[in-house]
Amino acid sequence: MTLTVEQVMELAPVIPVLVVDRVEDAIPIAQALVKGGLPALEVTMRTPAALDVMREMAKVEGAVVGAGTVLNPKQLDQALEAGARFIVSPGLTKPLGKAAIAANIPFLPGTATAGDIMRGMDMGLTHFKFFPAETSGGLPALKALAAPLHTARFCPTGGITAESAPRWLAESFIKCVGGSWIVPKGPVDPDKIEALARAAAALRG
Repeated sequence: MTLTVEQVMELAPVIPVLVVDRVEDAIPIAQALVKGGLPALEVTMRTPAALDVMREMAKVEGAVVGAGTVLNPKQLDQALEAGARFIVSPGLTKPLGKAAIAANIPFLPGTATAGDIMRGMDMGLTHFKFFPAETSGGLPALKALAAPLHTARFCPTGGITAESAPRWLAESFIKCVGGSWIVPKGPVDPDKIEALARAAAALRG
């Protein structure tokens, strides 16, 4: 089933941001996250295993696997070939934006300034990643940006924690947040991941 970017953002209050080095960890991580109530999985293209990880996670029932850290149209094509159902980038360039729109794939481009968001809106985009959220001024900065750009909706990512997430999620213009705390570094512990996912799925601000 093809989802809109809005539907992806509404699957759960948190999209886990995943840096997975080992392909064999893909299915246990995805199963634990989905079981815990977080179906949208952002696999960052920061590791050599990322594309194979996406392919494996896509086999898990209920998982909606996306690609993060997509930097250019070539990586977009690689992610789509690996089965990505949504695309997240740290920033917005015209070549990547055009390619994502042409591919008709849910796309969350990274933005940090009014100019970033306005350029995206000029391309017809309405949903954005706010990144890096905490070091770009945090919630006060995004509130200030969202006031004049009131039709835009956001997924803040970068420095957000289980403790700070409810403050972000309380704002109507924030549909979800991206978080890396749900899958801790080190050996994969499915029970711990599921418990952290369950707590994150319950965050409603």
